[in-house]
Amino acid sequence: MAMDDNCIFCKIVRGDFGTELVAESPNAIAFNDISPAAPTHVLVVPRAHVASLSELDDPELGAELLTLARTVARQTGVAETGFRLVTNDGEQAGQSVFHLHFHVIGGRALSGSMG
Repeated sequence: MAMDDNCIFCKIVRGDFGTELVAESPNAIAFNDISPAAPTHVLVVPRAHVASLSELDDPELGAELLTLARTVARQTGVAETGFRLVTNDGEQAGQSVFHLHFHVIGGRALSGSMG
């Protein structure tokens, strides 16, 4: 599995910080965001380093990430009330960590329609 020694999420995947996992699958992990935007704010990341959604070439990994996001939503109770699943792709979209990740956000009414 490809890793980037300078990537904070690769370090979390390796267990360097002892981050508590919310959920995991064979090729992905989920953990709480350190700066949550809502009561539930969990990040879902692949174990292998993939810089962004634009660089994801593995459709099975993409499906696994979405399935894990759904599992997180169910486990945290936001699947019943509604949640937002977000990824930022590239600097102009606001991506600040260049390791693909999805935000599972919920637990309160979220303002602003996204579509």
